[in-house]
Order: sequence, then structure tokens, then C-alpha cells
Amino acid sequence: MDRKAWVMRAVEALRFAAFKDIQRYLDEEGENFSKKELEDTLKALLQEGLLEEKDGVFRLARRKGGLEAFQNLFKD
Repeated sequence: MDRKAWVMRAVEALRFAAFKDIQRYLDEEGENFSKKELEDTLKALLQEGLLEEKDGVFRLARRKGGLEAFQNLFKD
């Protein structure tokens, strides 16, 4: 797995996670990322819209289009 996949897996497992929580999870899984590697990967995932961050806590980004699809389904 590449770095992005490992970070996504960590955030998915933890649901809401701070930087240190993600780092600890990856260490426990045997994936030792340097602080810079993890920061760069998190920034890339944020830019791609796969993660959301607020006050230092990361989570998976909400899926977009569900409400629009629901409204289109029942449109008269």
C-alpha cells in the first residue's frame, strides 16, 4: 500500500483522529512514517478532498451528491 492508502486506512479506523493518533496507529501497524511524510500526505489528502480537518482533527470527507441524487429521484 502507498502512503495515502495507509493514512486513509488509519483515519477510517479511528473515525476522528488527531495527528498523533494517526501516527500512533501507523506505528502500531508497522508503518513508520516520518513526521514530514505524514504531514505531506495529510496535506495531499486534504487538497484532494478525501479528508476534512478542523482544529487539528481529521476525518473522512463527507460524500457529496447524495442529497442531490435523492432530490432528483423524487422530483416531480
